[in-house]
Amino acid sequence: MPINIAIIEDEPAIARNLEFTLKELEPEIQVLNKMDSVKSSVEWLQENMGDCHLLFMDIRLTDGLSFDIFKTIKPSVPVIFISAYDHYALDAFKVNGLDYILKPFEKDEVANALEKFKETRGHKLRGNDKIQELLNYLQTNENKSFREAYLVHYQNKLIPLPVEKIHWFFTEQEVVYAHTADGKKYIIDSTLDKIMTEISPKRFYRANRQFIVQRWAVRDIDFYFNGRLIINVEPKPHEKIIVSKAKAPEFKNWLDE
Repeated sequence: MPINIAIIEDEPAIARNLEFTLKELEPEIQVLNKMDSVKSSVEWLQENMGDCHLLFMDIRLTDGLSFDIFKTIKPSVPVIFISAYDHYALDAFKVNGLDYILKPFEKDEVANALEKFKETRGHKLRGNDKIQELLNYLQTNENKSFREAYLVHYQNKLIPLPVEKIHWFFTEQEVVYAHTADGKKYIIDSTLDKIMTEISPKRFYRANRQFIVQRWAVRDIDFYFNGRLIINVEPKPHEKIIVSKAKAPEFKNWLDE
């Protein structure tokens, strides 16, 4: 059975590559249109949603997040998200998306996502409820107030350590430390996962399993082998802060915002 697909992606080369990969996997696939913005997507979907069976949708577009499309359009078809921003992935699943693929994607990832679509094709979607859940989530986080300090031990006392003074967090043997600009470190009674839900994602970035870095602590970035990056921060940590090849585009975009 033919599959009509629309691609919403603001990088032309990626959109072309995805179209080529899809047709290579399923010759009967028909790509109805490729769009690069929220505005053009809303305009096209309002007229053509009924002809489409599946959407491949980048999360970040030229004029905003693709989630903004859902404020106008209530998709009646499944969505597979494409992104270099894996911290949005859980949000994507709050919509009626079946799957997501991370850029730069591999052919096998596209094949797996397409297979999931075919397995569930024809099932009733509960898209509207999930879209509303997503919009509620985004609205909550837009207005979210972040933690301003952590209570830490210092010279037999408890003192509030302002988050703005923390240059990076580090975990070692299940103990989390906060390092400040003056080279001091304090034990934080928490985990990096929990801390990332409490501090501003615009100010702090989870570089890897061991480190969270603060934007203004980043001095410069070194290119590392196999497409990875080394983040140089102040004060200098006791080991390299390495960003994986998969997360490198996300990190550079975060730092460039």
